[in-house]
Amino acid sequence: MANGQEKARQNLTSFQSWVATQTDDDFTQIVHRGQLNRGEVAKAIGIGKSALRQNPAIKEALEALEQCLRDRGVLPPLTDIAQSRRAEPKPYDASVNKQTMETRRLSALEQENIELKARVATLEGKLRRYGELSEVLTEFGVAPDA
Repeated sequence: MANGQEKARQNLTSFQSWVATQTDDDFTQIVHRGQLNRGEVAKAIGIGKSALRQNPAIKEALEALEQCLRDRGVLPPLTDIAQSRRAEPKPYDASVNKQTMETRRLSALEQENIELKARVATLEGKLRRYGELSEVLTEFGVAPDA
């Protein structure tokens, strides 16, 4: 079994072999949001997406490839904002998880509310019908058992 460093070198070699076999048309088919789709790249190479992010050599080679593709016009150029954000890490937003939970809860409550309104309408219809039946029985002098 290969250790981590050997596996990293094998993955880099696989990446480089894959890049050598691709044409500009092949790359344009896997463009997503102005960059190469990481999932499609990993699938084509036969490695995990995590290797594209965690292996520094592959990460650097992928960035160089994307820059080369931008220079050739295959990928759109980076905006100034995107270039400035590339170096800095994404800030962690703890409220995102809370917002997601609240959105799910709100959706479930809205669904329950709709179901309960439908049930209330059904029960009100039955109550109206039984109220009329009670009136008819009272008119005939038959008192319903309460």
